[in-house]
Amino acid sequence: MTQTLIILNPHAAGGQAGRLWQKLEPVLWKSLGKLVVAVTQHPEEVAVHLDKAYAAGLTRVISIGGDGTNHALVNAIVALNNAHPDEPPMVYGNIPVGTGRDWARGSGVNFKPEVAARWIAHAQPRPTDIGHLRFDQHQQHFLNIASAGLSGEVGRRVNASSTRRPWTFLAATISTLLQHHPQQMRVELDGNLWYEGGAYLVAVANGTTFGHGMKIAPTAQVNDGLFDVVLVEAMPRHEILRALYKVYNATHLVHPGVNFQRARQVDITGIHSPVGLEMDGENATGEHLTFTIEPDKLQLLS
Repeated sequence: MTQTLIILNPHAAGGQAGRLWQKLEPVLWKSLGKLVVAVTQHPEEVAVHLDKAYAAGLTRVISIGGDGTNHALVNAIVALNNAHPDEPPMVYGNIPVGTGRDWARGSGVNFKPEVAARWIAHAQPRPTDIGHLRFDQHQQHFLNIASAGLSGEVGRRVNASSTRRPWTFLAATISTLLQHHPQQMRVELDGNLWYEGGAYLVAVANGTTFGHGMKIAPTAQVNDGLFDVVLVEAMPRHEILRALYKVYNATHLVHPGVNFQRARQVDITGIHSPVGLEMDGENATGEHLTFTIEPDKLQLLS
């Protein structure tokens, strides 16, 4: 019987992951068979556990966590699979726990952990696109959505919050909008100039949803070999605040200040200063950002 590696940070989501594990463990043992449980405290520990499991013959890993957990696992799995191109790939699945859970939200995964545990026991690996981002001297992969502009500051505020609630993302978005000035950016799609000027946000989307339920790219598909790119132009602050609710019901793409296109590669350059960015909820800054889609790069349980 196939063994499964479980990646668990018991302190994730304010300790919720550890409490849920007590309920999930018997369900997963019954539905998945033999489990190897790796308890982690920091994202950098993930790669070590994966390497040891792969060396022992395990090729399936399931994490218990949210979008940040997805981000850490996807980067570690891609590195592992790249190091063993002629061997069976590591297959990945996620039981969503946490505040954001936007990848699961956009994928229609049930948020009840016991239901998700039974679902993942029957899920099959499917080829799934992922994004690759190069910025300055760094590079990262992302599963769901990466974006530039005010989202970098929103991510910083959310990550700095000691206690996250369902409204934490919305509160951080509104407070950032009240203080943020649109940045001057140059945006190229597949090598062609698409936009130059002030913008609040450029979302480069593989999945549909970020920011705890904001359906920023409602038509995105994770297996079409393309990003959905959504750009929100500079506009009066009262207008963007009034239109914010449209992102939750996915009617914002018809707004005259919102631009939409699909592309395989997106290049964003801050004209006067570095731009804030976030990847699956992790925040950073960069002067020049290059997003590239990598089709069918990940075998994802779905």
